[in-house]
Amino acid sequence: MPTQADLGWAGCPAVERDPQRVSGAWVFRGTRIPLAALFENLEDGVSLAEFVELFPGVSDQQARLVLEHDARSLTSWGSAGKPSACN
Repeated sequence: MPTQADLGWAGCPAVERDPQRVSGAWVFRGTRIPLAALFENLEDGVSLAEFVELFPGVSDQQARLVLEHDARSLTSWGSAGKPSACN
């Protein structure tokens, strides 16, 4: 299974990465909240609405874009062998 680094996050406008912040992890744009926090919380049973409440710097739209990008990227890895862009 591809890691978050393999999913082509650079094409997703909801996220950013700076080697000088949060050890270079992909974070929600304008925050220091790593994408891993979303996936870990969802795995633990936290709803998307609850996640946005727990992490007020993240908008519902950002979280949805990340999930949509993740879903498209995983699908494209299976069909085309490379990640798709986040629109």
